[in-house]
Amino acid sequence: MNTPITPKSITADRQAGILTIQWADSHLSRYPFELLRAACPCAECRGGHENMRTEPDPAVFSVHLPKSPATQIRNIEAVGSYALTIEWEDGHHFGIYNWRYLRLLCPCAKCRSNK
Repeated sequence: MNTPITPKSITADRQAGILTIQWADSHLSRYPFELLRAACPCAECRGGHENMRTEPDPAVFSVHLPKSPATQIRNIEAVGSYALTIEWEDGHHFGIYNWRYLRLLCPCAKCRSNK
């Protein structure tokens, strides 16, 4: 993915537990909250700075987290014009999900088949 990808719109459906991003290239990504939490890119969740990557760990797609405060979004904020940070109901709020990371995390069948 060489061209910078940016979102046109972002919505969080707290009832369904889905974050939806409509990308500028018209691709639609729907992220279950549990996937976003499993893929949290912060040093704490990755087990230290040495384990941080610019791409999601493929293992996050097979992690199943139970519905709990850890998988419920309290707040989402923009980080400049390049990312989001998510505050979870359990108080965790350290991950910065940049646009490239989020696009690579897209769980749709088309994106997963490209891996």
